[in-house]
Amino acid sequence: MSAVLRELLRVSEKAANIARACRQQEALFQLLIEEKKNGEKNKKFAVDFKTLADVLVQEVIKQNMENKFPGLGKKILGEESNEFTNELGEKIILRLCPTEEETVELLSKVLNGNKLASEALAKVVHQDVTLTDPTLDSVEINIPQDILGIWVDPIDSTYQYIKGSTDIKSNEGIFPSGLQCVTILIGVYDLHTGVPLMGVINQPFVSQDLNTLRWRGRCYWGLSYLGTNVHSLQCAGPAGSSGEPQAAGGSGPEAGQPRGLSAVISTSEAATVKAAVGRVCGERVFPAAGAGYKGLCVVQGLADVYIFSEDTTFKWDCCAAHAILRAMGGGVADLQGCLRAGPGAGLEPPQLRYHTANRGAAGAERWANKGGLLAYRSRERLDAFLGLLIPSLAAMGTPT
Repeated sequence: MSAVLRELLRVSEKAANIARACRQQEALFQLLIEEKKNGEKNKKFAVDFKTLADVLVQEVIKQNMENKFPGLGKKILGEESNEFTNELGEKIILRLCPTEEETVELLSKVLNGNKLASEALAKVVHQDVTLTDPTLDSVEINIPQDILGIWVDPIDSTYQYIKGSTDIKSNEGIFPSGLQCVTILIGVYDLHTGVPLMGVINQPFVSQDLNTLRWRGRCYWGLSYLGTNVHSLQCAGPAGSSGEPQAAGGSGPEAGQPRGLSAVISTSEAATVKAAVGRVCGERVFPAAGAGYKGLCVVQGLADVYIFSEDTTFKWDCCAAHAILRAMGGGVADLQGCLRAGPGAGLEPPQLRYHTANRGAAGAERWANKGGLLAYRSRERLDAFLGLLIPSLAAMGTPT
């Protein structure tokens, strides 16, 4: 159902507008931070934050999709709880109201009576947005709505969003941190098989106008269903149709010449795994913030793989990138499964699935990627990477 993907593109841009609006005024933004409850906290961080922007984005996506496709909103799962507690101790369930005035009233309760801030936010929430892509407009495919489930990470890399650094330099097009690492992730999967079908990654903070200090973003999407594979980078020129970074191994002066493997990794990756990846990729190992952003780096072709050995990513972190990579001929596999199977076995790498929870787990851990993950755009490059990584890990005494 390409109409669903078209609507997801639109609501992702509406969500990006909310994210940008909340960052625009620092005094306003300070009101939007509330520490997460223990059950929601990502154990990777000593302090993890939920922002009102996170919740607004998630609720806007849910409500807009429900309005356009009745019944679909109930199948949207996300990272954030929509419960807030204000300074009076009142518990408030945040939702998108039918009218702008009602949303202002509800937001005022969350923001302790700050009417000015509530009006500014409600205006963005109810503002109509148009985002189209000619490539997608030419696609007509019917996917039964009743098989669709949706994972949403409303603002991935919340810490970078809160910190708001704008002066970070990229390394071969990859930003180690900063607002560029913030993404809005929407992944659609088959409720019966867990296979990712459609994905949207919206990057709200790509370039900043130095005169107005306003940010512009970029959106990526992909669709893979019953042999139909289409994605937003198909019509990109040598530097991308939207001025995106040159893809590794693309049409630059070194195209066609042998090149080394490259990997994007988490800043919190285990030291032994980081060292093993370094032995494989040399200087082309790029630490970066944000699981969604690292997946996007592989989508863009800036890195061959995104590897993470820990269990602190979740279904909402990778479903969107997985769908796009699948449309490109790649995927996101269970890292431990890949290490056990080895490269070149002629078997499909053990792909992550999105429809079943981890047995015996509670809270967010139900949806953790327990075996780590390995995202790739090219099966050939994946096999080459694994063929070098496995002996490298073994030489260091790391079990695989």
